Amino acid sequence: MIDIHQILKLLPHRYPILLVDRVLHVELGKNIRAIKNVTINEPFFTGHFPHRPVMPGVLMLEAMAQTAALLSFATQGVSPDEKTVYYFAGIDAARFKRPVEPGDQLVMDVEVLRNKAGIYKFKGVARVGEEIACEAELMCTMRTVG
Repeated sequence: MIDIHQILKLLPHRYPILLVDRVLHVELGKNIRAIKNVTINEPFFTGHFPHRPVMPGVLMLEAMAQTAALLSFATQGVSPDEKTVYYFAGIDAARFKRPVEPGDQLVMDVEVLRNKAGIYKFKGVARVGEEIACEAELMCTMRTVG
């Protein structure tokens, strides 16, 4: 298990874009399960939508990408520094099947499909309870900047 204190050491993201609260399980090089507790205090709910708050789909994809980054770092045994950035390289087959609302717990399961030349391809599924909220194939890569 990886708690929020360790997540803050691994991911450069901070409020309001840090979208992983806890890692429940990691199998190095294979898969990871993490959670995002969705609360009414999320800043995006004020505009998406005021009459019926729904978590934006792009943020569900971002939450899965952050989860994938944690799996990559754990697998490689690295702790990124301020010169390391983990970027999206592509998103395929994204599907949104259920709205995510305040009070929901988003459970993200991400598995490695392949790693070639430093570009990882993952299959991500985000669920609320037993229902799939979002799924996609994510391609991500780590780069050194500046």
